[in-house]
Amino acid sequence: MNNLSIININSLDYLDSSDPVKIDQGIRDTIRDIRASTLVMGIALARVKSEKIYLKLNFKSMYAYIMSLCKEEGIERSKVYRRLCLGEIYLKYRNELETIGFSDRDSLTKLHYLERALVTGEKKETFENLKNMSHRDFMEYAGSAKQEKTGDTELSEIRGNTVYLDGKKAIIINKNLDDWETDFILKAAQVIYRAKKRRGVIVAVHLRNSKEADLFAIEAERIRAEIQGGGAL
Repeated sequence: MNNLSIININSLDYLDSSDPVKIDQGIRDTIRDIRASTLVMGIALARVKSEKIYLKLNFKSMYAYIMSLCKEEGIERSKVYRRLCLGEIYLKYRNELETIGFSDRDSLTKLHYLERALVTGEKKETFENLKNMSHRDFMEYAGSAKQEKTGDTELSEIRGNTVYLDGKKAIIINKNLDDWETDFILKAAQVIYRAKKRRGVIVAVHLRNSKEADLFAIEAERIRAEIQGGGAL
């Protein structure tokens, strides 16, 4: 983490200052620290998850750790998950992001759209756009990527906030939804299109929380492997 120069520890002396320039600079530095702390927290959360540090903290799962954070620190669960997502993406593409000089000043929320943009976008161009485009422009650039194709026949495509299936409008996503909600819907749509492409079947299972979902996913993967492998359950 030596190359992550994203924290700027500031004194709060500017609160009592009579110097307008110092007050203004203090405000700007504080804003930068807030953005930096968002990424730092995300990276730390990603490590807790990937290295299973939560076990050493006496939590049985990442879900239990996050729920404890939310309860004890008074933070919304959706914010924790969004920061976790940011951290995971940053660590996955850390070398590329450091190469282009991406930092907390470049709109961290653009990272939510990076993998979607990389689906069909040329890698070098995609990272250059991530660095240079505004949040809205990069979101539209990522949204223009064709998500699924079958031969030369387009199966699904995302244009702006609209998802198309075989050239027909299938889903229109409300632009007022946040990044997490938008990504949730898009991922669900991709599962639908993948099943259609493979002439498969989707089974919907309602679970009460993320902890149940994590446990169910493990068993579901095992059962599917046995069924598709022709083995007996």
